[in-house]
Amino acid sequence: MKGPFVMKIGGSLVDQVPGIARALLAARCPVLVIPGGGPFANLVRTFHIQDNESHWMAILGMEQYGWYIASHGFGTSPDLKVPWCPTVWLPYVQMQKEDPLPHHWDITSDTIAAWVAYRLGLDLVVLKSVDGIINRGALLEEVTAPKDCEELDPDFTRFVLDHGIKTLIMNGRKITRLQSLLRGEMVAGTRISTTF
Repeated sequence: MKGPFVMKIGGSLVDQVPGIARALLAARCPVLVIPGGGPFANLVRTFHIQDNESHWMAILGMEQYGWYIASHGFGTSPDLKVPWCPTVWLPYVQMQKEDPLPHHWDITSDTIAAWVAYRLGLDLVVLKSVDGIINRGALLEEVTAPKDCEELDPDFTRFVLDHGIKTLIMNGRKITRLQSLLRGEMVAGTRISTTF
């Protein structure tokens, strides 16, 4: 991949962060990394508190995961700007400032990453622990209409399609596949409104 892009690293990939970091830093890609919520947001869910408070606590969970990712050699930024090198976005300040999305659990770091890509006019790569969106045991290579699925939050595909965000969902546990993507090669995954 040559141009700048947004990459969301899912919270389930916490054990894969060192390898993902090495791949991104070696490729020297201008990538803005959006952290998932991971174990930090999962803890918030256990409190069963009001949507408004849990929304901000979960975003702070993203920020904590972001600092963990950053500890593997990335710079950080609280501001939304097109990256020139691998950078981790720390979301709390900007999300408080703009507050662009509803406060409920149908919107998680998945849709927040899509909003970032839309806001910056960049393509989006979402790294998950699965190959993409799975339907009846098979990988969906392309999604052209909003779809409920277990792999992403309920608002994600609608938001991506409504805003024309070129998106690839792929397996972050397969580092060689990520390295292939960073070299500009086609890789397995689910494409949504995309030319990846």
